[in-house]
Amino acid sequence: MNGFPTKILLATDGSEEATLAARAAVDLSKETGSELHVVHVLPRFPRHAYPGITPEVYSYMMDETYKEARRLLDEEAKRLEDGGGRVAETHVRRGQFVDEILDLAEEIEAGLILMGSRGLGPVKRLLLGSVAEGVVHHAPSPVLVARGGEEAWPPERVVIGDDGSEAATGAGELAAEIGRLFG
Repeated sequence: MNGFPTKILLATDGSEEATLAARAAVDLSKETGSELHVVHVLPRFPRHAYPGITPEVYSYMMDETYKEARRLLDEEAKRLEDGGGRVAETHVRRGQFVDEILDLAEEIEAGLILMGSRGLGPVKRLLLGSVAEGVVHHAPSPVLVARGGEEAWPPERVVIGDDGSEAATGAGELAAEIGRLFG
């Protein structure tokens, strides 16, 4: 890994945890000059799951969810820019959350993916799945998962997993750079 990533992908859902990840994204963008891409992923609404729904109602529902996502992203981009972050682009995607985040990360060649995590616990995670966990396991680049409330950023310590691989080495270098940036 040579230097800090020039592109950061922030995945947001408007939650408190996503707000923490956004704070981290602003700070990293300000400190490094990295551009931010912000994504919000909408779930698929399969038409067959709603028996009797008319095409007009289905289309209206799709349009309204897209407008709401666009509003959320516009507000998020404004907050990021007001905080000093450099937002290059916002993205609304629709589909499987993990797949859409990972596909976009590859498309824009993000060097870092940033997202929040609620920490559902083992039973809820087993039943509901975890977007953060899915992204971490399959990401083409390092992932910074923010959680722990207001006091969690900037970090007092950065923890990485090291299995001796090239990816772990890159993550370690990135963790060291984040540690250096924020003392």
